[in-house]
Amino acid sequence: MATPQSQRGLGYRALADAPFRIVPEVSEPTTIHLIHGEESFLVQEQGTKILAGWRQGLVSDFGLDILDPAAGADHLRDAVMQAPFLDPHRVVVVRSVPPRRADSLAPALDFVADSTRLLITVAGPVRASSQLVKAVKRAGGQVSEHGRLKPRQLADWIRERTRAYGLPALAAASLVKGAIPDLGVIDSELQKLAAYRAGGHELDPASIAELLVAGREGDIFNLTDGIVPVPGADSMRTLDSLLGSESPTAISFRLARHLALVLEVATRQRRGESLAQVQGELSQHPFVVQKAYEAARRTEPERLEAGLEALLDYEWKVKSGQIDAEWGLRVALTRL
Repeated sequence: MATPQSQRGLGYRALADAPFRIVPEVSEPTTIHLIHGEESFLVQEQGTKILAGWRQGLVSDFGLDILDPAAGADHLRDAVMQAPFLDPHRVVVVRSVPPRRADSLAPALDFVADSTRLLITVAGPVRASSQLVKAVKRAGGQVSEHGRLKPRQLADWIRERTRAYGLPALAAASLVKGAIPDLGVIDSELQKLAAYRAGGHELDPASIAELLVAGREGDIFNLTDGIVPVPGADSMRTLDSLLGSESPTAISFRLARHLALVLEVATRQRRGESLAQVQGELSQHPFVVQKAYEAARRTEPERLEAGLEALLDYEWKVKSGQIDAEWGLRVALTRL
């Protein structure tokens, strides 16, 4: 019976060792990748690129096995040990594994067949001393970490991304000046600008300012800060700024979404979860979760629930024609 370490050779290398076969020694590409880190967008992007390259070699759907993030080591071991059916290799993917569960997958790495390509992404950072990191390196795999970008790194990333989309430097300058550090939002904004330009429209300063909303996301945080725990004068000044570029109902929707996040974070706080734990559990950017965590400390869940009910009531009255959208939003803020 093969030992766990020898299981690594149960793929095509086993055939190569058969009598009368001469197989030259060649340098093989990395077939096991572990990607983790605080910048979830970069983690997902690298994983998508690797997976796209591996899928090009598949000829059927049988060669791809995407496992649930909650899959245990036994399930992963069974998947990575299987031999390919119609394809030259098998691709096994485990995405967005919670950091606290990462080490539980380590034992399965001793059973990866040569005909298997394994991709694991973790929804957060894992330590260098992690059992999973050690197992990947022991199996000859590659570990990639994407830490949170510092302000200068973020600015450089935005400029590089803007050039990649063929957009003017003015677009990068606008995003560097006002965007929150959420790479997914920034990339989405750049794609929108690229599509606008591809449609034959000119990207002048006015159109860029009108199209970009990433920089205004910070105003939603300020608006929340102004009304939690009680509405103040700053909230109305922030609202006036937002109304200059967005419709009242759009502001209400974004505010309700943010209050819902603060409420969820507040519930987790009451269960004793730390900021790091909450950031590891939620899909939003760590910066967004941190802002919600700070806001949750200053209020009670009951007030947040009442605020969500007030915004829901506002939306219904606007859609039914009972109140003016802008005036009604100002009234709704006083009830939060």
